[in-house]
Amino acid sequence: MQRFVRGDNCRPMIKALSFLFLVCLHSLAQAQFRIEVTGVGLTQVPVAIAAFKGEDPLPQKVSSVVQADLERSGQFRAIDTAGFQMDETTRPDFSIWRQKNSDALVSGSVTRLADGRFDVRMHVWDVVRGQDLGGQSKAVVAADLRLAAHQIADFVYEKLTGDKGIFSTRIAYVTKRGQNFNLWVADADGENAQSALSSSEPIISPAWSPGGNQLAYVTFEARKPEIYVHEVASAKRRLVASFKGSNSAPAWAPDGHTLAVTLSRDGGSQLYLLDLSAARPEPRRLAQSASIDTEPTFTADGQTIYFVSDRGGSPQIYKVSTAGGSPERVTFTGNYNISPSLSPDGRWLAYISRVSGAFKLYIMELSSGTVSALTDTQADEKPSFSPNSKMLIYATQQQGKEALMTTTLDGKIKARLAGQNGDIREPNWGPFQK
Repeated sequence: MQRFVRGDNCRPMIKALSFLFLVCLHSLAQAQFRIEVTGVGLTQVPVAIAAFKGEDPLPQKVSSVVQADLERSGQFRAIDTAGFQMDETTRPDFSIWRQKNSDALVSGSVTRLADGRFDVRMHVWDVVRGQDLGGQSKAVVAADLRLAAHQIADFVYEKLTGDKGIFSTRIAYVTKRGQNFNLWVADADGENAQSALSSSEPIISPAWSPGGNQLAYVTFEARKPEIYVHEVASAKRRLVASFKGSNSAPAWAPDGHTLAVTLSRDGGSQLYLLDLSAARPEPRRLAQSASIDTEPTFTADGQTIYFVSDRGGSPQIYKVSTAGGSPERVTFTGNYNISPSLSPDGRWLAYISRVSGAFKLYIMELSSGTVSALTDTQADEKPSFSPNSKMLIYATQQQGKEALMTTTLDGKIKARLAGQNGDIREPNWGPFQK
């Protein structure tokens, strides 16, 4: 095991780089987040979200959740709607909203039904053209009002951008409170967090399955790193890798039944493929190497794996065919690059680079090789793309506190999902819900 030092006040910390960097996670961790959006995008659609008729008695206003979602995406700028409350049936006076320089308007209503559920309805309008862009309605229990709001934001986002919205997707992350580790599943805005696993031993490297119904992760419950696959809905789990030595860094193939993992069972840390459809998966070694190879991630077609290797003398990102062959180096800027994440559309590679002792989030356009820094923080970790390839989530430190952040791919709009006085680590953004 190798110690990974990050500054004078760095704590030992468990990392997924198969070196398994040991971490000391401190203090109190909580699952509720406070969203703070900062920055100004170059092109943002001005959109008005009117207060939904009937939402005033609700503990959480549906229109407020929709507005927060759209602002966090970096694609929209909210227009003041103070004093306006509209339902989905009211055709707006477009001249009023044009005077407010709004390009779009969202209105709706929330009605309590006789069976205790809530009927949530909405409509979106193109103010510039004076056009009806459509709407939706659904009946939900009180506990699903936030989900309904996220789904409304998805609908609006897609109508106004042409891209699929990601607000009703989920994230996974790990916290430590005292000596207890928790694996959490939460909404994409960090709210509605539910504990999937609690343990007195570390939990690292959670990874969503392509179907969004399972998580693979590493635990130390057996006093050694082992890989489990966990059904989120039922909490049933299956031990899939407990071989001699270290079992770490699980990554799902697009087929949903293959995992790429890092094992040290044959000496050193090497990449293997596990077929989970087998009762007892037998690892297939991907490459022969005397170096440390770890942190695999698949391309969307499942034909290529990007990974981290020190075969050139320092950690860099490489790629190799899943059929085997000679790896090809991908990163050349900087002498220490780890934690690769590929965008689902195949255009981008995000990773962490050590620059003058600081760990920063970078992004590479794969077609051109152009590399850009996205952050000015010093301790960034574990980037993960949203399923529509438009945003990233990552862990970092701000003003001495642990935080999860989302950022647009140009780095101009960031949202801080801040825990209360505790450690928040290992974020992974789930796929679109099916």
